[in-house]
Amino acid sequence: MNLAEFDGKYVCIRDTYGNDFAGRASYGSFDLLKCEWGMDEDGVFIDDNLICSSQIESIEEIVPHGTAELRTEHLVLRRYRPDDAEQLYQQFGIDPEMYKYSGWNPYGTPEITQDTVQRFIDSYNSEHSYSWVMDANGDDVVAGTIGAYDYNNGQIEVGFSVGRGWQGRGFATEALKTVLAYLTKNEGISCVTAWCAAENISSRKVLEKSGMQLVNTEKDGLIIDGRVYDKMIYEYRHS
Repeated sequence: MNLAEFDGKYVCIRDTYGNDFAGRASYGSFDLLKCEWGMDEDGVFIDDNLICSSQIESIEEIVPHGTAELRTEHLVLRRYRPDDAEQLYQQFGIDPEMYKYSGWNPYGTPEITQDTVQRFIDSYNSEHSYSWVMDANGDDVVAGTIGAYDYNNGQIEVGFSVGRGWQGRGFATEALKTVLAYLTKNEGISCVTAWCAAENISSRKVLEKSGMQLVNTEKDGLIIDGRVYDKMIYEYRHS
């Protein structure tokens, strides 16, 4: 069995104990496991699980669905973890600029942040759950978030946010392009929508650079903290 050929691919593994593991495989070479773990065999990591070659009964490549790990040039789009809460609170919860145009702050206190993260984690069992952390370079550094919500008959709404310390690097556009392609090509979603306030120039640029088209502007369509904004509505359809 050549486990190296599964490196970086989505796989389903059944071990000799009858346990099933599914996710993106990271190959652990003989030399690595010998040095780090004192083992005389190679293996595969899936999340935090190491399955040694002698324990693998079967392994097959699969097509991922839901919040699958996605990789871009500078980001790993991955699932939320409980220990992301502190970074999310520090980057988003205490910075009023981060929710200036949304009107809601899901990271307002450490407790609210923990509840928000847990809700995302709990939602991963749902068929159309799409909630990612933007992990900068895969180093467990939360640069932002992106997700798609309210699936209905082939249509879904997307939203994103990037921490102020990471803005200006193209991360939002990079992530959104990847998510749009995944949702339409892999998940069979026909239409992805998004909205933003007309004054939110940075979000408008991200939506347009990512290939989304402005389809409607609702005059005075948003009221956020007592201020009135025009609501700009965008769509993306895979051609």
